[in-house]
Amino acid sequence: MTTPMPAEIGHRSKQPTVVELDGFRGRLISADHADYDIARAVWNGAIDRRPHLIARCIGTADVVAAVRFARDHNLEIAIRGGGHNVAGAAVCDDGIVIDLSAMRGVRVDPAGRRAWVQGGALWGDVDHETQAHGLATTGGIVSHTGVAGLTLGGGVGWLMRKHGLTIDNLLAADVVTADGRLLRASEDEHPDLFWALRGGGGNFGVVTSFEFRLHSVGPTVLAGPILWDATDAGEVLRFYRDFVRDAPDELGTVVKFCTAPPLPVIPESLHWRPVVMVGACYAGPIEDGEKALRPLRAFRTPLLDLAAPKPYVAFQSALDSTVLHGWNYYWKATHLPALRDDLIDVIAGHAFSCSSPRSYVAMFHLKGAVSRVAEGATAFGNRQASHAIIVHAAWRPGENFGDRETAWTRGFLAALGRFREGVYVNFLGGDEDPDRVREAYGDSVYDRLVGVKTTYDPENVFHHNQNIRPSAGTHGGSRARPH
Repeated sequence: MTTPMPAEIGHRSKQPTVVELDGFRGRLISADHADYDIARAVWNGAIDRRPHLIARCIGTADVVAAVRFARDHNLEIAIRGGGHNVAGAAVCDDGIVIDLSAMRGVRVDPAGRRAWVQGGALWGDVDHETQAHGLATTGGIVSHTGVAGLTLGGGVGWLMRKHGLTIDNLLAADVVTADGRLLRASEDEHPDLFWALRGGGGNFGVVTSFEFRLHSVGPTVLAGPILWDATDAGEVLRFYRDFVRDAPDELGTVVKFCTAPPLPVIPESLHWRPVVMVGACYAGPIEDGEKALRPLRAFRTPLLDLAAPKPYVAFQSALDSTVLHGWNYYWKATHLPALRDDLIDVIAGHAFSCSSPRSYVAMFHLKGAVSRVAEGATAFGNRQASHAIIVHAAWRPGENFGDRETAWTRGFLAALGRFREGVYVNFLGGDEDPDRVREAYGDSVYDRLVGVKTTYDPENVFHHNQNIRPSAGTHGGSRARPH
């Protein structure tokens, strides 16, 4: 394979000299390629970056070759898995995107309840294969979320209260490190790296393959949203607080404050109406789920109750069309304690102040298995928080909502200030204060992550992320560039 000579990268020569990218068998896409604009686009349409080169890998050897090439020529590196992160970390300006999006293989061992997943796979790929055997692991709430990004940040999803975060089900990972080595990380091999990968994001290398533990789930589950009018938000939240306090681990819930989307399952009379929506998924027998959900379904008179037995794979993709690729996205987030009355008042008072009908607030109920893993056992911080809330601005290209929605998200986060208990690193945006990365982990976990970073990436080669900088004074620490 050939690519523009690195000396030409900053000059964007129209007729660059070419060299071999040794050992690379995938596809190289440069700025003059017909597919360049498609290849550089990520989920968040507000991200518009122009890498010099996109190296679309077809295997681990390609990833090794691309990392070594980038290191040899001091190129900025971005790593693309599913490309779903709102901060746009999957693409950079001028440098090289090491793109794993063609590496989407999934292999399942149903007897051993294991799955091996390539680094470019989406959660829909995983669920498609594992649910053929009635198995699953915690994997977000949207099927076009990338496996790698969600896993490396922690992995919240419908199954987390019963089966833990995605990282709690990670058994091993194949990692290409900054010096171009391929390592296997597990409890027995490079355990320090394995610890850091479970929550530390993409700071430590390029994960080309994951091995997950699977659980019996479905293939039919009791799941779906229950909707109330937005004017009932405070009362719904007060009831919800008491309802989830003793909820079984099998019951995963997410509260959304939004407009009812124009989906076929929602009556047209409700389309775009402001609503409080409690989505639920019961990871256990249907009859037990019916009993567990009964009090919630009976509260007041919901506008609509769509909780019913359905395929888990269908439920996992039910929200896909409400967060489409190419829309503009901006968000702020924090972890929260149990819902006190004054916290409920803040949430209810701000949730419907957005301008775009596509913006929403989502609040994930944590606890359960999430909180039973010891703090510091993995690199995921704030395991004792009760909820994770994300204030998610969304508007279509050409719509004039950007300034207003950005102000709304920032104002909402500021109003939550006295309640904040850390933050989920995958919910951090692209314009965060660096201190928020430390906030995501807490001091002791963050300091330990710095040690692992210094061991495996002392020059901060992988810094196009929610960055954990290596210790000052390491021989290559000056490589890091601010973003």
